[in-house]
Amino acid sequence: MAKPPQQDPFPESHLESDAGATFVLESKGKWWHAGFHLTTAIVGPTILTLPYAFRGLGWGLGFLCLTVLGCVTFYSYYLMSRVLEYCEKAGRRHIRFRELAADVLGSGWMFYFVIFIQTAINTGVGIGAILLAGECLKIMYENLSPNGSLKLYEFIAMVTVVMIVLSQLPSFHSLRHINFASLLLSLGYSFLVVGACIYAGLSKNAPPRDYSLEPSSSSRVFSAFTSISIIAAIFGNGILPEIQATLAPPATGKMVKGLLMCYTVAFLTFYSAAVSGYWVFGNKANSNIFKSLMPEEGPSLAPTAVLGLAVVFVLLQLLAIGLVYSQVAYEIMEKQSADVKQGMFAKRNLIPRLILRSLYMVFCGFMAAMLPFFGDISGVVGAIGFIPLDFILPMLLYNMTHKPSKSSLYYWINLFIIIAFTGVGIMGAFSSIRKLVLDANNFKLFSSDVVD
Repeated sequence: MAKPPQQDPFPESHLESDAGATFVLESKGKWWHAGFHLTTAIVGPTILTLPYAFRGLGWGLGFLCLTVLGCVTFYSYYLMSRVLEYCEKAGRRHIRFRELAADVLGSGWMFYFVIFIQTAINTGVGIGAILLAGECLKIMYENLSPNGSLKLYEFIAMVTVVMIVLSQLPSFHSLRHINFASLLLSLGYSFLVVGACIYAGLSKNAPPRDYSLEPSSSSRVFSAFTSISIIAAIFGNGILPEIQATLAPPATGKMVKGLLMCYTVAFLTFYSAAVSGYWVFGNKANSNIFKSLMPEEGPSLAPTAVLGLAVVFVLLQLLAIGLVYSQVAYEIMEKQSADVKQGMFAKRNLIPRLILRSLYMVFCGFMAAMLPFFGDISGVVGAIGFIPLDFILPMLLYNMTHKPSKSSLYYWINLFIIIAFTGVGIMGAFSSIRKLVLDANNFKLFSSDVVD
């Protein structure tokens, strides 16, 4: 096994001089706190798009892809935690994905590549969280006041104001109680939606079921890769090193316990949401299952009170998700703007934090209002963002640090995953961008409806 380089190539990351590490990524957490953070990052309202993803795969391939991607991501995150622990034991603790990748792979451009991908993912998720939270408010408003005049962008503005307030929580660790509530909320709305789908499927107003795929073979291929990209985005997080950084050292073994907690919740929610939603709506499933359960024409297919409570749960969890995925941006801001010698709540640090985080949330809110194209964008983000960070780099980093023998199973499994998901990422990106282009005529800036 090769020894890591003895000199730390990122000396500025030492805690005594790094405000981003000291303030935002402070290392005080227990393993269950990491579990809360991971669950919030992975088990979110995007699971309600799983019936939509099954549209392009069908029952058999849908189950296979959901299971394979789940197993691969768990294995990937496990390897990533092993790489981080390996470096920590060697006296070189990494708390940022970008620095770990650049250090192990020995390539300066890798540092900026990971920054670019992480920024795209985190900003995209932040925009999506605000957009979907605004849509949740709009859904509730339209049910209470069908003839109301408020538009989607006005609800997005309301959510943005709340996010500006919550964004002032200073560190990732300070989100642990919010993220525990987020875990409970994800279980709550998942089971409410599953119950609503079963109710709709057994009612006299149940929609006709058609599980057929696209008529042409080329369309089926493109739809399948788009669906795979969506599932990859659902399982992805892209911030595992930053989450592991919140653990009080030594982190050995703690992250695996957090992963087991997260994937237990994922197993309970992913399969139940996918099966119940696709069973009821088949190839007519919407990218937002609430729209399928509450069609524009005709009555709701499930009790309004149940759906309303589920929408409230989703809305609240979206606030937590937006906060979690903003932490990398906040860490970068804090590292550049704060003075670690003056304390987290010193006026010198508090004012820049207030201004910079508020501006970041205003930017995300503005983009959410201007570009409400959630369904198509999630596939693109999954293909070009989550697949490289969560399906390719962890295997490459493990092979580079632990150097398994070429005759070992680890080596060949990792190599196969790298090659296979590089191909899937390329095809998924092409398919997702193709769908984005085909749907372009439906896009309208500052639309009052989210385009699927």
